[in-house]
Amino acid sequence: MRVLLLKEPRDEESGPDPYLKELESHGHKATLIPVLSFKFVSLNTFSDKLFQPEKHGGLIFTSPRAVEAVKMCLDMGGRREEDDLVKDDQHRVCVNLCSVCALLCAVQSLGLKPLGEDTGTADVLSRLIIEREDTNIPPLFFPCGSIKREVLPMALRENGVPLETLTVYQTAEHPDLEKNLKNYFTEQGTPASIAFFSPSGVKFCLEVVRRLSGEQLNEIKFAAIGATTQDAMTAEGLCVSCTAEKPTAEHLAAAIATALQ
Repeated sequence: MRVLLLKEPRDEESGPDPYLKELESHGHKATLIPVLSFKFVSLNTFSDKLFQPEKHGGLIFTSPRAVEAVKMCLDMGGRREEDDLVKDDQHRVCVNLCSVCALLCAVQSLGLKPLGEDTGTADVLSRLIIEREDTNIPPLFFPCGSIKREVLPMALRENGVPLETLTVYQTAEHPDLEKNLKNYFTEQGTPASIAFFSPSGVKFCLEVVRRLSGEQLNEIKFAAIGATTQDAMTAEGLCVSCTAEKPTAEHLAAAIATALQ
């Protein structure tokens, strides 16, 4: 059966996209359509903060784009060694929400030692940080996107864990999203399942998907990568057929395969 994945493809240098691979192993043909576009901002400010690790108690990453911004700062400064970024084990600690498997790989590629890679949601990650950190530490540094949710920052601040945030990328709708969706439905028809990977994806895609699906909308098995995305889908009146137990390719493919049986 055909499955439509509303997410950007994995970088070609990183090998085949794991979501395509996992769904193929279940006998389904999956197609990726990128939903979002990104513009990096404040990189000079970000670079200045990164190379003063003594001023922060750790880094929080919740997206591969934030890690990509770190790599851009390293390149901007001509700094290639991880020791330019961190000075000792204390500052090598990276608290990380692994919303997609690519995030964990990206963090590890910086030479950082992540914690919390299995937390899956901002709520669970914030509890891990609150349990682990003292309130008298230097502020944790959270490079984030322009449409981040406030769950994690609010939870940390309410519990006295100091936090500094900086927007390092802006998120917008992919300029070819509607065209790509129209081409997909024209060439392949209505898919058996559509998977959303973020509340932003729901916001940008749902109206077009509804229009293109027409009367077949109720026949589609809608899948969510996690609880936050599921809530966004439900709020828009979608019947969510399945949600990945963990935000990984393996778990999402298994959930979709079960829903399509």
